[in-house]
Amino acid sequence: YQRALDISENVLGPQHPDVATTLNNLAGLYKSMGDYEKALPFYQRALDISENVLGPQHPDVATTLNNLAGLYESMGDYEKALPLYQRALDIRENVLGPQHPSVATTLNNLAVLYESMGDYEKALPLYQRALDISENVLGPQHPSVATTLNDLAGLYKSMGDYEKALPFYQRALEILKNKLGSAHPNFKIVEQNIQILKAEMEEK
Repeated sequence: YQRALDISENVLGPQHPDVATTLNNLAGLYKSMGDYEKALPFYQRALDISENVLGPQHPDVATTLNNLAGLYESMGDYEKALPLYQRALDIRENVLGPQHPSVATTLNNLAVLYESMGDYEKALPLYQRALDISENVLGPQHPSVATTLNDLAGLYKSMGDYEKALPFYQRALEILKNKLGSAHPNFKIVEQNIQILKAEMEEK
């Protein structure tokens, strides 16, 4: 990616949208390696280029905002992540429409952040809206629906409402079994979540 970045900058110029894409990829690579400090300036530069060249309301800007917010979240800097997710959500709703799958993704990300901050009341309606969009647009059996169901179940569990959590976990498990198979890592995660929940329900 570093070599691709050098070539892109030399051939296309440092302000070309393709350079921003390469910067995003390079940042994502560093993030996946856990090197957040190296990832940060690449995301920031990608955001600057996208905003300057494409305009502040372009979907590519929302993608980079989403990526940058995710990085801050991984770094535990929730206060910096929050306005970036909110701005990404605004752009995607305005440009792509309120029922677009990308809107559901950002709603889900924002809900996860609020949950991490302990603000369950703000997280809940965001998860529910993300679920509604995913079911309507992708269909009720899509793996993305299972992801939101799992997250929503996790929130109810965190709130101590085990009775509400269980059916969401079970529905997520059923979708993943049908679509990805019982050997898939995502299936195993939800299966484990159910086992933990049931064990905690028995202890209550």
